[in-house]
Amino acid sequence: MELYGYPLKAKFNQPRPPPPKVLPATSTMTANYKNRIPYHPESFSMPWMPNSYYKAAALNPTLSPLTESFPGLPPTKIVPLISERPNGVFTRHTLDDWHRSNLTNYKESETTRHNAERLRADLNRTIKDVYQQAKRTQGESTKNLGERVNDIEYWKSELCIELDAMIRETNSLADMQKRLERALADTEGPFQVAHKCLLNREKRMGIDLVNDDVEKQLITEIKIIRSCRERLQQCLDTVNSQLMCNKEARQELEKDLADKQMGHHIDSKCYQLKNTSRGIHFFKGVERIDATVSVPETWARFTDNNIFRSQSARATSAKLRASTESLLMGTADEMWRQFSKVNDAFTSRITEIANAKSKIQTHLAKTRQEIFQIETKIQVIQKTIKDKEVQLKVAQTRLDERTRRPNVELCRDAAQIRLVQEVNEINETLRNLHQCLRASEDMLQMLVRSKGVLEHDLVVKNNSLFIDQERCMGMRKSYPSTVQILGYV
Repeated sequence: MELYGYPLKAKFNQPRPPPPKVLPATSTMTANYKNRIPYHPESFSMPWMPNSYYKAAALNPTLSPLTESFPGLPPTKIVPLISERPNGVFTRHTLDDWHRSNLTNYKESETTRHNAERLRADLNRTIKDVYQQAKRTQGESTKNLGERVNDIEYWKSELCIELDAMIRETNSLADMQKRLERALADTEGPFQVAHKCLLNREKRMGIDLVNDDVEKQLITEIKIIRSCRERLQQCLDTVNSQLMCNKEARQELEKDLADKQMGHHIDSKCYQLKNTSRGIHFFKGVERIDATVSVPETWARFTDNNIFRSQSARATSAKLRASTESLLMGTADEMWRQFSKVNDAFTSRITEIANAKSKIQTHLAKTRQEIFQIETKIQVIQKTIKDKEVQLKVAQTRLDERTRRPNVELCRDAAQIRLVQEVNEINETLRNLHQCLRASEDMLQMLVRSKGVLEHDLVVKNNSLFIDQERCMGMRKSYPSTVQILGYV
């Protein structure tokens, strides 16, 4: 076997003569060396090339005469001039050179790492100083923004309290207006509510479209409302005027609250911004723009005036409601009795639907939890497959690199055997992981189908519950109007 990196044997040379028993004459040795390849150690570190071989073979070496310091050897101890290495293989370097080279590389690596550690320490100190200064400056701005956010939260809470009170008062006065209008229109309002409830319940889907007790009570209520024809005329114009005043005050509060919420949102966003937050950009010259239109004193005074106007309107509205309360008591009893029956029927039906919905949601939650766990496992398996593929790449890359070892270095050593075993083990693991992945994906599809069935049933129940609880009961909170005045609701 020819070793890579060594010159080929020149088969065109003459066969080597047998070693002489004594040293020949100098002229004879010179003649014999003309057809031999001179020994050049540096030439064996390069790939074999025919031109360089012929060039080296064309040299004519000469031998110097023997001196007194080297008188020669006895005939019985003459060393033959034949290489004792098989196939003409020459040693490139000594083992000491190999160890010395390794030690030199180790020392250079240690020196480089030490310098890198010193540089990293200096950089860490510089970066720490920069971060501390930026943190102090940014902390002061953050503190001011936090104080501004607290001020906005205070006035926003005051506005919310007043707005809630105004909304309640406006709703109460609107209920009063509706009661008066129903009385003037021969109790047309409750009739329309009952009629709308029947129409809304016609929008139920599937198995929930049943003729239940709620529907029967609604039909009875329509008949009773038609018999209530008492008329009410007082205070209707006054109530309408006061409602307009309440709405104007409410609009001012809502506008101010919307501005406060927007300002609070913006300042809270600015307060929560960090160096790692998304959406931060450069805005050159923005610090020179001043778009402010108020100062803290005028800003606080504006909100305080809005609250005062709202409180005045609420006081007037409360007095007006008290003056009209006695006008509605006569029509309350009969409408309330049927109203209560219908509401009880609605409550009973809503409870049944809510229980069915709760059971469906329980099963759906369990199914979704199982889907989540299966999806999590699929992600874990996929990540494990990727990690194993990276490990497989490393092992196969090692094996591929080791195939480039020269000559006798291509040894089937323990590292080679373990690398081959590692590749086989990883391949087997990957096959098992892919099987687990397919099984998990199949189970996920089954769970998704089961979830779809439950979700469809839940949509049906939600639709029925929304119609009964939100649409129907939402409208029935203010009908009949006199019921609320008498305190039955």
